[in-house]
Amino acid sequence: MPRGNPNWGKDQSEVAPPTVCAFELKVRELGLTPDQYLRSEELRVWAAAHKNTLYIPETLLKSWRLVPDCSF
Repeated sequence: MPRGNPNWGKDQSEVAPPTVCAFELKVRELGLTPDQYLRSEELRVWAAAHKNTLYIPETLLKSWRLVPDCSF
């Protein structure tokens, strides 16, 4: 019975396509540019609701004084 990774040492030239996170989808949906993020009340409310489960840039969390629950 073979053991280990059968792809070990093989060419890995096929790279997975980049993915888009929920935060990026939301700002696209709202039609926001990065300079508009802080002023968007709708984005802030969304971020507050999802701060424990989705990626939100740390600079925005700090600016909005949103503290994720790390024990979540």
